[in-house]
Amino acid sequence: MAGVWVFKNGVLRLVENTGSDSFQGSSRRKVLVHVDTNEMVTSYVVLERILLACGWERYYDDPDLFQFHKRSNVHLISLPKDFNKFKSMHMYERVVKNRNVFEVRDIIT
Repeated sequence: MAGVWVFKNGVLRLVENTGSDSFQGSSRRKVLVHVDTNEMVTSYVVLERILLACGWERYYDDPDLFQFHKRSNVHLISLPKDFNKFKSMHMYERVVKNRNVFEVRDIIT
């Protein structure tokens, strides 16, 4: 993983360095993986199932966001409604808020 973590306006995000760590003629994509089952998160249906099993509850307050919260802490997960806009910064946030549940892996295409 190449990049720099940037904290701005209360948000931590990974700014990826697309120039390094790339193979000639191929590109790398990130994928969120559920560690216990080795299942790739390919949709919000899959992500929701895993998060609900981990004790997260779905919020329906904002129709433009896909949101979850956990009663046992102050964390709130807010994601774009469209899964196609689910980027690596969202994946790394899942990992931070769900230690030992998710990991981000590279897929070479």
